[in-house]
Amino acid sequence: MAEIAGLLLAGGGSRRMGGGDKCLRPLGGRPLLAHVIERLEGQVDELVLNANGDGARFAAFGLPVVADSFPGQAGPLAGILTGMEWLRAERPEVTMMLSVPTDGPFLPLDLCARLMAAKGAARIACARSGGRSHPPISLWDVDLADDLRRAMRDEEMRKIDLWTARHAMVHVEWPVEPFDPFFNANRPEDLQRAEALLA
Repeated sequence: MAEIAGLLLAGGGSRRMGGGDKCLRPLGGRPLLAHVIERLEGQVDELVLNANGDGARFAAFGLPVVADSFPGQAGPLAGILTGMEWLRAERPEVTMMLSVPTDGPFLPLDLCARLMAAKGAARIACARSGGRSHPPISLWDVDLADDLRRAMRDEEMRKIDLWTARHAMVHVEWPVEPFDPFFNANRPEDLQRAEALLA
């Protein structure tokens, strides 16, 4: 079996949540990030956290913390590039990377298995629910790193959909009943809704 690493994306500015580390906000008495780790850790061989600033604030989670390798708060593509480049340097045996945002506490427990089963010869397998695709929640070939860095550097590529459209990609649909498993907490009221769903 190919080795797969999980990349936890926590590099954003969390403006709609009022700033700070959204993934450290409490949900059900634990940080959001703890819920995401719990959902994902049995699905991949290793987890890596992409976050900027002082990584010591995440020390309790015991994960490698990797800051963006591309300058200037360039969005989720920067995090994905960072994960690919770190894996290539530090874990050359890992050929695929599953990326997820750290504000989605209800990720499916079969996320990696279903994306892997559908991927085949495609370079990217992307999660979808309710007819809407979620590109940050995808299984990627790590060797896409060079093409992604070139696009970000030479074309100032920042839109994830524009870049993924250049590569063979499959989508895997999840049901949204009783709730969307790709629900993410962007605002304080989303955390309140997540509390209700947890209960």
